[in-house]
Amino acid sequence: MSQSTKTEFADRMLSLGLARVSEAAAIASAKLVGSGDEKAADQAAVNAMREQLNMLDIAGVVVIGEGERDEAPMLFIGEEVGNGTGAGVDIALDPLEGTTLTAKDMPNALTVIAMGPRGSMLHAPDVYMDKLAIGPGYAPGLVDLDMSPAERVKVFAEAKGCAPGDVKVCVLERPRHKELVDELRSVGAALRLITDGDVAGVIHCAEPDITGIDMYMGSGGAPEGVLAAAALKCMGGQIQGRLMFRNDDERGRAAKAGITDLNRKYSRDEMVTADVVFAATGVTDGSILKGVKRVGGFLETETILMRSRSGSVRRMTYRTKDH
Repeated sequence: MSQSTKTEFADRMLSLGLARVSEAAAIASAKLVGSGDEKAADQAAVNAMREQLNMLDIAGVVVIGEGERDEAPMLFIGEEVGNGTGAGVDIALDPLEGTTLTAKDMPNALTVIAMGPRGSMLHAPDVYMDKLAIGPGYAPGLVDLDMSPAERVKVFAEAKGCAPGDVKVCVLERPRHKELVDELRSVGAALRLITDGDVAGVIHCAEPDITGIDMYMGSGGAPEGVLAAAALKCMGGQIQGRLMFRNDDERGRAAKAGITDLNRKYSRDEMVTADVVFAATGVTDGSILKGVKRVGGFLETETILMRSRSGSVRRMTYRTKDH
């Protein structure tokens, strides 16, 4: 490694560059909102994100990306990005979280990217992860993956000073979650079922006064779990994740990623071990961000840009000519 790539991670200087990466991906994919073509929308976001990343003064490695090299045309896990100067960094990204949401013009499609010092993010294999998240202001370890869903709601309600019926839980609407949904409803919890986008689902917990969501539960992609942990590291809040394996192929992916304890529970700070920068831009309108809009001859985006070191959260509107 050259001396230049040992440069300290300058999160403050790199944060605006990261917002540009996120904005470019959102603008590119917004042209395909409602098109019905998920792959084209995802590819447009990937191409724009990669082009912007390669302009940054970083020696970056994609640790959470679009899949393995043979499955992803660009931004695959292990791909090197940036111009090779500056700090060595880990990058976690989802160029378009909610490809289906974009193709069908449904709410809450986002472009998402996080960056931290080299070696700071869990190299999560492309398997499912059981997730549990709550927002800031609660005692560490208040709720736990080893508790039943009903117990989590009761414990949380007591800490919040409300009835279980006043706790709202966000869950991905999937057949595999039927028992989870039934148990949560049996204790009176209110549910918001989402069709896609569980990074956004977890982020909802960090701003309950805005989103109305107190908790997130259920299984979704492990890479998205790491991205969500990066967001909560900036915004406050807790997340626990445990990898789930359906077959030997998936256990092999974990081994390839260097994971030896297959039953380990990961806390937020074990998934993301150092200070990070996180950016997300709305593609379609959602409860966190506005989608890309055409205003006159311009395109407007809304981005949330966060740094865990300072706890800063910026909401930024960007306007550019509609070419």
